[in-house]
Amino acid sequence: MYDGVLIIRKEKGFTSNDVVQVLRGILKQKKIGHTGTLDPDAEGVLPVCLGHATKLAEMLTAQEKEYEAGIRLGITTDTQDMTGNVLQESSMLIGFEQLKAAADSFLGDYMQTPPMYSAVKIGGKKLYEIARKGREIDRPARKVTIYSLELADYDFPQARLNVSCSKGTYIRTLCHDIGQKLGCGACMSSLVRIRSGRFTLDQALTLNQVKAMKEAGEIEEKILSLEELLSDLPAIRVSSPGAHRMLRNGNRIPIRDLQADPSGCKDGQLVRAYDGDGVLTGVYQCRESDLTFHAYKMFI
Repeated sequence: MYDGVLIIRKEKGFTSNDVVQVLRGILKQKKIGHTGTLDPDAEGVLPVCLGHATKLAEMLTAQEKEYEAGIRLGITTDTQDMTGNVLQESSMLIGFEQLKAAADSFLGDYMQTPPMYSAVKIGGKKLYEIARKGREIDRPARKVTIYSLELADYDFPQARLNVSCSKGTYIRTLCHDIGQKLGCGACMSSLVRIRSGRFTLDQALTLNQVKAMKEAGEIEEKILSLEELLSDLPAIRVSSPGAHRMLRNGNRIPIRDLQADPSGCKDGQLVRAYDGDGVLTGVYQCRESDLTFHAYKMFI
């Protein structure tokens, strides 16, 4: 079984789940999961977790994302992108500075209402399931953060946005909201995720490349190991046979049973935990109140 992360370049026409299913066939492995949904018409970086790394999916999903997005002014659709039904059209002429000012107004934190055509669940049902029945319901806005937003290649009514943002941000909703701010409407015309956390597009492989490398026996060199994924976390290692057993059983570990505590045991600090043989056993979290480390993610 492979353990680690493959950086996939998702191509248009595939859902994120499609990518997982294809990889299961190529790698002959069931334990595979992606780290953040990309729309079928979107493309770009999709980190995929293999084996024990699936336990890290939540940690990887929470990281910052970066996109190149096309925005089409003057059209509002029910999906907030060009695949949907047109709801409104406008011929209002928008200048570069107007568009830039509207886009810049979304920098920082803003409350974003998720689109109806999304996998967000309300009352146990995914919004897109409700939308496909022709219904629209109220849904709570969620705080997202736009860290940077650059306007490029503007040729009315088309423009390109370079956006760095937090987990959970819908770029098509950002495009829609910019259009609402301008009064002319807008929707997303294209989307490429160029970075997810520290994973970038130049690291990514297409599914055909993965298949070819698997057949050539070369795919392992492209899989990022658990240690590589967690290399930014401090490391702890147990110092006695008793603590070795406790660690491998997922029990809490007192600081006195460690060879060293490089983290200083700051409350909530995550660390890589190694057993007495130097094997990476899991991710542990410090609890400062009683000077212990507790299991956060176990790989055994």
